[in-house]
Amino acid sequence: QAKDGGWGAFYPNNTREIYTQVPFADHNAMIDPSTVDLTGRMLEMFASLNISRNHTAVKAALKHVWRNQERDFTWFGRWGVNYIYGTWQCLVGLTDIGVPTHDARVIKAAQWLRDCQQENGGWGETIATYDDPTLKGTGETTPSQTAWALMGLMAAGEVDSPAVARGIRFLLDHQEEDGTWEESQFTGTGFPRVFYLKYHYYRNYFPLMALARYRRLVQGT
Repeated sequence: QAKDGGWGAFYPNNTREIYTQVPFADHNAMIDPSTVDLTGRMLEMFASLNISRNHTAVKAALKHVWRNQERDFTWFGRWGVNYIYGTWQCLVGLTDIGVPTHDARVIKAAQWLRDCQQENGGWGETIATYDDPTLKGTGETTPSQTAWALMGLMAAGEVDSPAVARGIRFLLDHQEEDGTWEESQFTGTGFPRVFYLKYHYYRNYFPLMALARYRRLVQGT
């Protein structure tokens, strides 16, 4: 855990910008600052281990997440495209660790997810959002990003909302005969504004995760 309460991908407190000036720096990616999406995952892990919300590490992580919430109540996605990804990760981590779903910041983050749902019931977000954040929440709908939005909304206590029902229907309607989903967009982030990744299983296992979570919550198990 870094001094700012968050987590980076590899090791803490690697934030000295001077490293990016090294001539052989790979895409100027010589630093590894904390990110809210990874910090949200850590909160989810702490919750799964029954670590208290009052634990020192958890308190520091919560401060980091709240401090980095955007003015429109979204969170930036460092490792997935983009604000849909970051907002999902944070909502899951926050509510799993015990932040109530009636917290105004949670409600408004969920509202943002609902607001960017598209007419076909799905969600999508373009990699162009890393260059132009005003595009956040817009782009061709994809199974993986729809699943992220659904899991974020369910974490915020909206399993019975019309938005979730429409999103679940989108996933079911777009499933292929062999049980898979098709996805042409890049939804993984290597280095923002430099290169992006297409993880070929994203299109399958994230929808499966969302559908399984929905079924479990609806059945109360």
